[in-house]
Amino acid sequence: MPNPTKAQRALMQQLDNGYEIEAIASSLGKSVLAVRRQVARIRRRVQADHIQPTALPIEAAACAPRVYLAGFDVFRLDAVDHGVYLKALCRAHGFSGVYPLDGEVPSHLSPNEKAAWIFRANTEAIRSADVIMANLNDFRGPGEPDSGTAFEIGFATALGKPVWAYRADTKELVDQASACIDRGSALPLCARGYLVEDFGLSVNLMLANLVRLVVGGPVDCLFEMKKVGVDGCPRC
Repeated sequence: MPNPTKAQRALMQQLDNGYEIEAIASSLGKSVLAVRRQVARIRRRVQADHIQPTALPIEAAACAPRVYLAGFDVFRLDAVDHGVYLKALCRAHGFSGVYPLDGEVPSHLSPNEKAAWIFRANTEAIRSADVIMANLNDFRGPGEPDSGTAFEIGFATALGKPVWAYRADTKELVDQASACIDRGSALPLCARGYLVEDFGLSVNLMLANLVRLVVGGPVDCLFEMKKVGVDGCPRC
């Protein structure tokens, strides 16, 4: 069944959003009679199964792949506002964003109970998601993403979820994390004297082999996810 044209889709969406014929005609710069005739033609074609009707807003939202937004963004001072921003980016690219701070932690819980509540809420959110998008930028050390995010990537992978990630720094891990302190060894060492892996990767090999890594930020990652397609996500 052919899809409606761009003009037909725009008209149908305005109708689905509750706009009156007069308001639609005004926005399109057409007469009310012309719009009425166009609406009638579209409805006849839909009823005759000649074109596929556009999804209602609630149907589009329900059909959008759910993206769990993993990352240390929850530790930002503007964490809630940033979550709103990330979810808006998801909507703009045809996804439904799920942010770790979407749920409100009950205030009566003790600190340990709050930690357990957050753990359960986030793991359940991952279970409900179709795909994970993770922020793998440095967190509390050069070349080291957030450990909680690393866990969530592993958890999602164990559940069979596709995982995408983004990172701005493209330098190899050995160049990021190594202070190359001289202790009589030609091997790269971090500032604490531990060996730094050297596989030509920008993140730890366990993460690099689990995710589809995009160079840039969340917009770049969402663009690639939309362009390439996300395995396991529902399609409307």
